[in-house]
Amino acid sequence: MQIIYWLLVAVMVVGIIGAVVPAIPGTSLILIAIIIWGVVSSSFAAIKIPLIVTVIVLLLSIGVDFLAGYIGAKQAGASKWGQIGAFVGLLLGFFGLLPALPFGGPLLGILIGPLLGAIIGEYLYQRQLGLAIKAGIGIVVGTVVGNLIQGVLAIAAVVVFLVTTWPQVFGS
Repeated sequence: MQIIYWLLVAVMVVGIIGAVVPAIPGTSLILIAIIIWGVVSSSFAAIKIPLIVTVIVLLLSIGVDFLAGYIGAKQAGASKWGQIGAFVGLLLGFFGLLPALPFGGPLLGILIGPLLGAIIGEYLYQRQLGLAIKAGIGIVVGTVVGNLIQGVLAIAAVVVFLVTTWPQVFGS
């Protein structure tokens, strides 16, 4: 039983990383691991609080994701074009399709793709490079701050799980 517990905790750690790094499942992995623990341990009563907390964290993470990007874009004066460009840049960067990045793989693409995409999208819309760069940086900063907040929320969900289930597994 302890081996399964530690495997599920490892899945939750991947979930924490996923909450911070785009394109990796985050809080949903933590939620799935908690549900699996409830099934394996045959004690859904023991996971009631972590389950509720994680569902709330998942909903908050979705809200933070949209709100952080929106606020970053709004503060920098970005348009929908910049936001769409950032999303397209994220996808292209993740799949390694950015021609300017023959090295670094998906992680570097995830970092640089949204910036380049937002700048290109804004430039196509406004035709002013300075404003496009400012908007691109604003979108990326907002997204990074949002991802960090999501990481903190994910850590909180895992800590609640560990605190509530540890006595069940280890008896102390």
